[in-house]
Amino acid sequence: ESSITAMRKSRQLRLFGSVCLLLLMLPAANADIYKFVDKNGRVYLTDKPTHSGYKILVKTWKGWEEKKNSWEDYKKNRKRFTPVINRIADRHKLSSALLHAVVTAESSYDPNAISRAGAVGLMQLMPGTAQRYGVQNRKDPVSNVEGGTRYLKDLLSMFNNNLSLALAAYNAGENAVKKYKNQIPPYKETQRYVTKVLGYYKEYKAAM
Repeated sequence: ESSITAMRKSRQLRLFGSVCLLLLMLPAANADIYKFVDKNGRVYLTDKPTHSGYKILVKTWKGWEEKKNSWEDYKKNRKRFTPVINRIADRHKLSSALLHAVVTAESSYDPNAISRAGAVGLMQLMPGTAQRYGVQNRKDPVSNVEGGTRYLKDLLSMFNNNLSLALAAYNAGENAVKKYKNQIPPYKETQRYVTKVLGYYKEYKAAM
């Protein structure tokens, strides 16, 4: 039995290594890459999917992830939620371009987005944050954006309107920023997140 377990672990390690190697090579490729996990947990990667069980992979600031919605879904949801986001931004005297940048980075305007850490909705609220700001249904777009906007505004006040620190705190938590003496924490995910949101913010401001 121990021999069988060892063989399984060996196969899993080889598979993991192959997947990692392929993903490292993907940025140089032009074709889309699709992922399928069968009932036994085996992972298949291909640029030519043979059935609907394959999910397209996209490179995000979080790393390689399954694409949650299509480009058409993105455009449709952005048009749908823009009035809500603009209205809430105006009410809280925040830049609508900034809120759109956060929503783009967090969920790509998908109100049903759920992260691996359990964050939910357009602005990816964690349960604790939702409770703090009285958001009872994190999947409700209006409540979600309202709670996320209030949190972001509080973070801006907390860090003297330093946008980079406020965004870092939105991603990693305010205590993480304070732990590193009011600097962006040395977490690659958080650093990528801040860069990504600031890039969207600059783009959206220029378009307004």
